[in-house]
Amino acid sequence: MHIAPLLVAVAVQALAPAAVPDVAPLFTEWTTATPGCAVGVESGGATLVSRGFGMADLERGVPNRADTIFEAGSVSKQFTAAAVLLLAHDGVLSLDDPVRRYVPELPASAEGVTIRQMLTHTSGLRDWGSVAGIGGWPRTTRAYAHGHVLDILARQSALNFPAGTRWSYSNSGYNLAAIIVARTSGMSFAEFSRRRIFEPAGLTHTSWRDDHTRIVPGRALAYELEADGYHTLMPFENVHGNGGLLTTVGDLLRWTRQFRAPLIGDQAFLTEQVTPGRFADGRAHDYGLGVWVGTYRGQREVRHSGSTAGYRAYLMTFPGISAGVAVLCNAASARAEALAYQVADLVLAASLAPRPAAGTSLALTPAEQSAVTGLYRNRVTGVTSRLVADGSGIKVERGPTLRAESARTLRGPADQRWVLEDGGVLRVTDLFGSEDVLERVQPWTPAAADLNAFAGRYVSDEAETEFESVVDGSGLVLRQRPDRVVRLTPLYQDAFTGSLGTIIFRRNGAGRITGLIVSQDRVWELRFDRRGGGTDGQ
Repeated sequence: MHIAPLLVAVAVQALAPAAVPDVAPLFTEWTTATPGCAVGVESGGATLVSRGFGMADLERGVPNRADTIFEAGSVSKQFTAAAVLLLAHDGVLSLDDPVRRYVPELPASAEGVTIRQMLTHTSGLRDWGSVAGIGGWPRTTRAYAHGHVLDILARQSALNFPAGTRWSYSNSGYNLAAIIVARTSGMSFAEFSRRRIFEPAGLTHTSWRDDHTRIVPGRALAYELEADGYHTLMPFENVHGNGGLLTTVGDLLRWTRQFRAPLIGDQAFLTEQVTPGRFADGRAHDYGLGVWVGTYRGQREVRHSGSTAGYRAYLMTFPGISAGVAVLCNAASARAEALAYQVADLVLAASLAPRPAAGTSLALTPAEQSAVTGLYRNRVTGVTSRLVADGSGIKVERGPTLRAESARTLRGPADQRWVLEDGGVLRVTDLFGSEDVLERVQPWTPAAADLNAFAGRYVSDEAETEFESVVDGSGLVLRQRPDRVVRLTPLYQDAFTGSLGTIIFRRNGAGRITGLIVSQDRVWELRFDRRGGGTDGQ
């Protein structure tokens, strides 16, 4: 849907401190034995909530406080977009310039991709971290830097989709944006941000994690809960711009004022950042420049979530009531987004409209349920969705329940629309303005002998890795050096699922298997060529 640009809001009166509800009951799982979160709420220029829960450092017994520094994950993207916007308003560049003008290292497949498309996730650029993970070195396992990002992207022979036609979240565009800022401004991205954003906006505790070895006083360590207790899970990498913002809830709340009356730039600058993007054909989606824009309980909202290593974050602002909520956590299991909305519902209740009643779901007959349930394949990516019937109606397996509006129309979260067409085709339209066509496929259970056709060596120059496909017992596995084993579960003919995502073996006209592709949410159809060995399938 198209959301009109946000306007500068009039100030509203803040709640008196004595009237502010206590948010502590929302954070009871975070104790002196766990990591936790910091939370802040502002209204009308006054801070209503500023608290810390749980521990910043479990080894040294340091608690989280309101001024503890966390990583903000992808909440960082709005600051990167703001840096690019400043240069655009300076006349140094245009958002509609081709990216290769500034980053000629990118391959020919990126020809025509613009800076604006990078910032709105419509570029089609594969997510470099996802490619690295397929290659055997996921993020947090190596100290990646921007040189690695360029090296990985330079090897990609294809985009996920033609630029401007679809929406797919990609960190790559924001790392490239940081590189472009450095190349065009004559200073590092961190220095440019300090001079042009952090200092003018009064963000005194905010910086970029451009050197992961730097000592940051007051920083919370990040953790992940495993079977034997908490383990540290830190982002030991120098890649930033996509994430890597070191900040506090207080600084983030101050930044939310940017979306009411600009702290940097001007009204035209603000309007451009919060105007929803458009696809090449003019269709609108709900992502601006580094921020989601929409409506929550009757109020215009600017928001973004964040997740890096064991850090979780959420920042939202309601310009119309001059209010903002920030949640920063140092536990991988923390539900920062859910906590932020629970805090908003509690503290800002008087300024929010009543929650709309949930729509009723039509009760489908067994025949109608049978007509829509089953296994479906995305025609573009090959990734599957399985619709099943349970006591509550139709749901996506391991996913949300869908509300039936008719025997052929279902509604999912965020107003996602699933329409059943003739021939077993589901047409799915999402809030990004993208449309997916899913076709029903038959589940496949190959015999052990059938799996021999897939045995062989598969090589990807784009991911700089290779897999050996072997039959192990009654199943098929992919082995990758030094010791990775990906067990494959059959989906439909020649397609499997595993920890890598969806793996589809490709055949030539004679039926011989010539390679495989790996498809994930942020990497579509990464190609591996078969290099000798194995038995030809007919």
